[in-house]
Amino acid sequence: MEQKKIAGEKATEYIQDGMVIGLGTGSTAYYLIQKVGELVSKGMNIKAVATSQNTEKLINELKIPLLNIDEAETIDLAIDGVDEIDPHFNAIKGGGGALFREKVVASLAKEVIWIMDESKLVDAIGNFPLPVEILPYGYTHLLKKLEDLSLKPVLRKKDGETVLTDNGNYIVDLHIGKPMNIPYVSENLHALTGVLETGLFLNVCKRIIVGTDEGVKIMENQSKA
Repeated sequence: MEQKKIAGEKATEYIQDGMVIGLGTGSTAYYLIQKVGELVSKGMNIKAVATSQNTEKLINELKIPLLNIDEAETIDLAIDGVDEIDPHFNAIKGGGGALFREKVVASLAKEVIWIMDESKLVDAIGNFPLPVEILPYGYTHLLKKLEDLSLKPVLRKKDGETVLTDNGNYIVDLHIGKPMNIPYVSENLHALTGVLETGLFLNVCKRIIVGTDEGVKIMENQSKA
């Protein structure tokens, strides 16, 4: 947990007074949001956009000014965790089921930072199951198509019940393995009716902040310089 904590807290150094920030979802983002709450309590003037209902609840508990996504004219900086990321800054996100809202926020942000512990750094993505948000209507037929594409879909369930996203949709986890053929997977998924969004976040971030036992490591994405 210490690696996640130092990564989350380090990311707040990129937050400036007057910003609108997108705040992520998950265990590493939790530490980020706690630190943002401290900054606000000390007088920093910022507004936040949440990537999930859980994050929204935490933001409200910490009395961080909250904007609805449709109220935000712009998002200056989005900060969130990842489940896996490769050396080309291609990431898998969505283990917590918030991938659609996370992608909307990241797509609107002027700058994106991913925060993580060092276990999330991989040579190639694919070992972590790729989450895909799908519409419930006709989902059995979509699962069959995913099987035909050899994407090994598993409908996400918890305690025997199908998991619902904050948007009221289902999550399918694709157990593809690494190395993932990213173009094949991305193109085929987006061509399927019923797929709302995927957990592929390809070369989105400007930098990553990694917590290690030796301290924080920051890696800049030169293609975003």
